[in-house]
Amino acid sequence: MQPRLWLLVAAQLAALRGSSALVQTPASLTAQTNQTVMLSCEAKTPPTNSRIYWLRQRLAPSADSHHEFLAFWDLTKGTVYGKEVEQERLTVLRDSSRYTLSLQSVKPSDSGVYFCMTVGNPDLTFGKGTQLSVVDVLPTTPQPTKKTTPKKKVLRFPNLVTRKGPSCAPLIVGPLVAVVLVLLVSLGVAIHLHCLQRRARLRLLKQFYK
Repeated sequence: MQPRLWLLVAAQLAALRGSSALVQTPASLTAQTNQTVMLSCEAKTPPTNSRIYWLRQRLAPSADSHHEFLAFWDLTKGTVYGKEVEQERLTVLRDSSRYTLSLQSVKPSDSGVYFCMTVGNPDLTFGKGTQLSVVDVLPTTPQPTKKTTPKKKVLRFPNLVTRKGPSCAPLIVGPLVAVVLVLLVSLGVAIHLHCLQRRARLRLLKQFYK
């Protein structure tokens, strides 16, 4: 079996199973063009040859898919790059048992599944892979629509407090006063007439008894 085909089969099996010895994070990542992304691979058991390889699978596993060798980290040599790799955009860092692949100024062509791998004797050990999607515009999460709470109708009762305003007393007292005055005038006239009549009678009686 050709080495490339053997590597393809091994990587496809790694995508399905993966190994607990190499833990990759995150499992998937969506980045915007020109951003910098960091892919992590932690070795739970130290690799026998102190090498961690990074591979990229551009397409989903199929007969046409292929894996690109990007770089590996070596204890003595440091970072060793594959052919046609833009070294100014790719960096491999090590911190104890954690190996980090840094990609700068990412572009849509960088999308794919990234695997870290160690070469044993005779087995290959793969991580479960990190799915990287590079887009020009990040998808926005739709905001949940806020439900408008209907306003409660407030029943307002008529105000029972006596409203301030002109009193109706003058409207009643006025006619009463007028009636009283008329009665008094009438009474005065009647008394005056009675007095006149009485005087007139007295005069008649005086004339009659003369």
